[in-house]
Amino acid sequence: MAYPERTLASRHKSHVGHENRVFLLALLSGAAAVLIVLLLVWLEPHETRTRWTLTAIVVMCWLGFGLAVRSAVARPLQTLANMQAALREGDFSMRMRRGASADSLNELIFEVNALSDAMRHQRLGAMEATALLSKVVSEIEVAIFTFDERHRLKLINRAGEQLIGTPSERALGRTAAQLGLEDCLEGESARTIDRAFRGHSGRFGMRRSEFRQDGLPHQLLVIADLSRALREEERQAWQRLVRVLGHELNNSLAPVQSIADSLAKIMKRDPRPHDWEQDVETGVRVIAERAEALSRFMRDYSRLARLPKPQPRPVAVDNVVRRVAALEKRLNVEVVPGPEVTLSVDPDQFDQLLINLVKNAVDASLETSGKVTVGWEKNGLGVDVFVRDEGHGIMNSSNLFVPFFTTKPGGTGIGLALSRQIVEAHGGLITLENRRDGHGCEARVRLPLNQSA
Repeated sequence: MAYPERTLASRHKSHVGHENRVFLLALLSGAAAVLIVLLLVWLEPHETRTRWTLTAIVVMCWLGFGLAVRSAVARPLQTLANMQAALREGDFSMRMRRGASADSLNELIFEVNALSDAMRHQRLGAMEATALLSKVVSEIEVAIFTFDERHRLKLINRAGEQLIGTPSERALGRTAAQLGLEDCLEGESARTIDRAFRGHSGRFGMRRSEFRQDGLPHQLLVIADLSRALREEERQAWQRLVRVLGHELNNSLAPVQSIADSLAKIMKRDPRPHDWEQDVETGVRVIAERAEALSRFMRDYSRLARLPKPQPRPVAVDNVVRRVAALEKRLNVEVVPGPEVTLSVDPDQFDQLLINLVKNAVDASLETSGKVTVGWEKNGLGVDVFVRDEGHGIMNSSNLFVPFFTTKPGGTGIGLALSRQIVEAHGGLITLENRRDGHGCEARVRLPLNQSA
């Protein structure tokens, strides 16, 4: 905040005017008494010298008391003015000495001293926060730029210097066009761009926002290099893919190779054993089963990788839950009624999601002769659909949503991974954890309120 400059002459003129008013008021307050005393002096039969001497004494006392009042009023005000000037200049070390009496002046002095302490603490906190912010901005691996209303660079961090290939000493004050960032200050405020800067090229995530400084509009530009993160994610995805495919292929090809070697040895024997046809038939059947299992695995993997984009439509949660519960014939699934809720979701994918969760819950409850309950409820963040079972519970939750991980004999390990993919495609969240009100576990699907009508 800018403060108006005041000259010494203007301050002196203002102070003198106020002091003169105080002095005149002090004189006026005693003028009547002085006049009466002078009348008594001059009306009494005294010598002329005595009269003038008494008159001079009275007038001097009168003026002296006026000047004393003027000084008593003006001196604290001058001290307060000096302290306020020091506060305005950022000097918080000055303090005013308080008197012993609890009058209004001492209260004012106390408040001014308290204001100085508060401002000193605030400035210290602001300086520490600014230093921390400067450190974070300098060390963060995201390029940060600020431009004024004329598109001149006002701030840049280390990552920004590396991105444009120019040190801050040479970059500050130059325009966005000179730095090759003019196109980033135009168009959509948040987008992904593929381009080459002076210091780097690749895919970048860009965000732009506006703020005001000293009353003038400025722009904040943040550019994040996505190429490195995308390459790392791609590498990890390939590693997971190779690991999963290698594991499944080895599981299928190892017995096939063993059986093929055994059949080759049988066919080379002369004479062949009397039950060689049965061995060949068994071996071919095992090979066919493993080939079918491998084909099923590839089909499931393709299904997980090619989940279509949701096509939302209004769907009544009550109808979907009751329909899915009725599809399960192995166990009577209990439906807990909830409020009337209509969600904007893909009906087919939502059905598949609930079918997977109910099927897993029934599988778990059949092992313990427990029951399964399905319901829904509203909360402050959205709508929750829950599926509860009374099985053995979850022993290890770290691999629950890993594709093709399963603890059930004959399981594919695709259901929960597909369920999470469906929920996240709808902007929701899925959790699976042990129940706190008894044995078993609870699957909970939370969809945000903007998915509900």
